Amino acid sequence: MNALKKSYRVKSETDFQKVFDHRDSVANRAFVIYKLEKPGQEHFRVGISAGKKVGHTAVLRNQIKRYIRATLTEVIDQIPDELDFLIIARPVVRDYDMKQIRQNLHHVLRLAKILPEKIEEEIDSEKVSH
Repeated sequence: MNALKKSYRVKSETDFQKVFDHRDSVANRAFVIYKLEKPGQEHFRVGISAGKKVGHTAVLRNQIKRYIRATLTEVIDQIPDELDFLIIARPVVRDYDMKQIRQNLHHVLRLAKILPEKIEEEIDSEKVSH
């Protein structure tokens, strides 16, 4: 699969709020992840948020969200199906390139136990920047 289909996205404000209200979250310097298990769901759904504090232009915020979606696409087969989760970008990511976003996102997804400890495509020598 080369893109994250729209059916894989948490879109409605109500669905976003349900995940937030569950209050199951983890964070690193670059991202906050909220998650909610949804037994019986066909595949996972993700909501991505990059607010104005992350970047004042829509161009920058959309680029960051594209990088996040691209990273998720790389590990799509390793993400549990019965899960809704939100990825909130923190302001520090505005200064990150694709590689740094990927490293930090992999790190926080492992902290949230969404990804296994060792990601198949990951290079062990890469360190998460803090």
